Amino acid sequence: MKLKKTLSLCLAAVLTAGLVGCGSSAATDSTAPDGDGDPTTLTVAMECAYAPYNWTQSDDSNGAVQIRDSSDYAYGYDVMMAKKIAEALGQEIQIVKLDWDSLIPAVMSGDVDCVIAGQSITSERSQQVDFSNPYYYASIITLVKKDGPYANATSVADLSGATCTSQLGTIWYDSCLPQIPDANILPAQETAPSMLVSLNSGACDVVVTDRPTAQAALVAYPDFVALDFGGGDQDFQVSDEDINIGISMKKGNTALQDAINGVLATMTTDDYNTMMDEAISVQPLSE
Repeated sequence: MKLKKTLSLCLAAVLTAGLVGCGSSAATDSTAPDGDGDPTTLTVAMECAYAPYNWTQSDDSNGAVQIRDSSDYAYGYDVMMAKKIAEALGQEIQIVKLDWDSLIPAVMSGDVDCVIAGQSITSERSQQVDFSNPYYYASIITLVKKDGPYANATSVADLSGATCTSQLGTIWYDSCLPQIPDANILPAQETAPSMLVSLNSGACDVVVTDRPTAQAALVAYPDFVALDFGGGDQDFQVSDEDINIGISMKKGNTALQDAINGVLATMTTDDYNTMMDEAISVQPLSE
């Protein structure tokens, strides 16, 4: 309980200083969970394999952060955001590299304070963890090959019969691919890079993902084409929760949730897009 009270008081001080516009009653609740138990450090989990949101590199160029228990470093949009939040809260930053399916369990167990990893704010995930307000809004993009049979598709219906895949545990795989008529849906890929390799190798005709991932892929794979169906009736039908990207933390950690939301409240959509463009410009695939 002592560590819990310490973190709550620390975050309460941040709120009082004006970084967060809401009241401090939640932050002064000594029963609020404190994540990993170290109020001096913001411990953030991510895949470090999902450019341009996050990736692994061998040095600290561009401001990359060393990964816990590793000689490698992490960078990308998620690391940029984590650093911004940690700085605003007066904390050090620690990045923890985990597989996608291990991210939410790490938050729930208290091994990390939060996950910043391009997670959609779905109701299913919200039953397990709490989310911040969105820190990015991701639209749906379909990737195909320029010389493939679906290069001229202008709607989901035009993808009929396609062999397709996407990343494991994402709305792209779980919600979008089943909307393709007569689709041959392959097993989900463990990572975004393996999803792109599947398309490049000809193992599939179609990959569905979000715009930042697609933009990054076009740099590495010039034979790819990104199809945007416009978000209307001809596009994949998803809810706002599917494309709103949030930061997850342990259930009941309102102190951290309020503090993070306070930082996000100082930013605009243009700020998010500028950061994402910067991440895309320096991601490893662009080299």
